[in-house]
Amino acid sequence: MKTEARQRLLDVAEACRAVARFTAGRDSAAYLADEMLRSAVERKLEIIGEAFRRLEDADPKVAGAFPELRQVVGLRNRIIHGYDSVDDEILWDVACHKLPLLLEQVEKSLNQQ
Repeated sequence: MKTEARQRLLDVAEACRAVARFTAGRDSAAYLADEMLRSAVERKLEIIGEAFRRLEDADPKVAGAFPELRQVVGLRNRIIHGYDSVDDEILWDVACHKLPLLLEQVEKSLNQQ
């Protein structure tokens, strides 16, 4: 794996772990009521999407191991460019259910090297 690709995957892993820390012990009502928490989660989702976008450029073969990559990048674009139409309940679902699975995939890919 190229150094650049490894760094992008490390960025994704760190952002996933941060979201897990931010949301630990919280429920969706607490998430919806806490502007700072929502902003923090959105920022980490932006980083994950941008890191995956850069991974595509750095190492298309490694990027190809993540079938949801385009969706992740699309979510990043929606948060940034469609900020006024972001559905907080969808982001909560992503944070609680999708990111843990993504982190597992990323860690597996990193450990294969």
